[in-house]
Amino acid sequence: MADEAMHDGLFTHNNTVAPKEESILPLFSNKGKTAIVTGAGAGIGYAVAQGLAESGANVAIWYNSNKKALERAKEIEKTYGVKCTYWVSHKITYKQAVLEKLLLIASLKFPGSAYQVNVTDAKHVEEVIDTIVKEFNGRLDIFVANAGIPWTQGAMLDGEIDHYRKVVATDLDSTYYCARAAGKHWRRQKTEMTTMHGEKLTDFTYGSFIATASMSGHIVNIPQLQGAYNAAKAGIIHLVRSLAVEWVRFARANTVSPGYMATEISDFVPVKTKNIWKDKIPMGREGEAHELKGAYLYLASEASSYTTGADMIVDGGYCLP
Repeated sequence: MADEAMHDGLFTHNNTVAPKEESILPLFSNKGKTAIVTGAGAGIGYAVAQGLAESGANVAIWYNSNKKALERAKEIEKTYGVKCTYWVSHKITYKQAVLEKLLLIASLKFPGSAYQVNVTDAKHVEEVIDTIVKEFNGRLDIFVANAGIPWTQGAMLDGEIDHYRKVVATDLDSTYYCARAAGKHWRRQKTEMTTMHGEKLTDFTYGSFIATASMSGHIVNIPQLQGAYNAAKAGIIHLVRSLAVEWVRFARANTVSPGYMATEISDFVPVKTKNIWKDKIPMGREGEAHELKGAYLYLASEASSYTTGADMIVDGGYCLP
């Protein structure tokens, strides 16, 4: 391994150091840290952005097409007293970007810019992450890879190959691209202990990468058929486990696997199907997005200093029977 965490297949002793703080509440604080959350226009991503802001982090939120993200970024800044800006996570024209930026500055009155970035394009992802880090005190502490789309075409044999590619590109490939770009910053920060501007970093310990997987990475969902989605989410879990080993000296890497959540991503699902879901959930209901805040906050903060390569299943007990 390039950072000398392992020699001849054996791990170096004391690759990491425990935090000096022992009180639990300070360990959950992310005050002054920089966090990026993808897919944060609504649902899980927005709840996670809120939770990180509540803990003191400055948050950059990415969204695809939900314009409510602009107002929500403003709300986060006003409510929690942190810096929060938004980034458009789909390709738009230069004219659209300028118009959105003018709307933001003139009407919403909070710091921000509209950037062209496609989460399935590695170059775009890296460029935007670098830009955010420059604007957020030259540092990166937390990255939540939450962007994702569902499989909506039923049985594999009846689905389109293009839809398969889109699901895997958005759910799995984008996670890889985000991790790659974020990991470069954490490796540099830990090695040099400086910001991107060359200033001394006195309070950086380890980066935290969190990817949104799914209970679908553990089980086969029924009655809906969604093999491509299940495979992508299982891939995320094992990718992040692998990164936990590769990055052990400079960052933790973990996943959260939500069960059925009452968010926009499942709005297309018929009520009849959702009732079948509830029949299979011991808690008897879908989860609410805010019920995931605690899992993400734990993994983002120093409270999880000895947790890496973990997958937290938050599914109301679905995977148990």
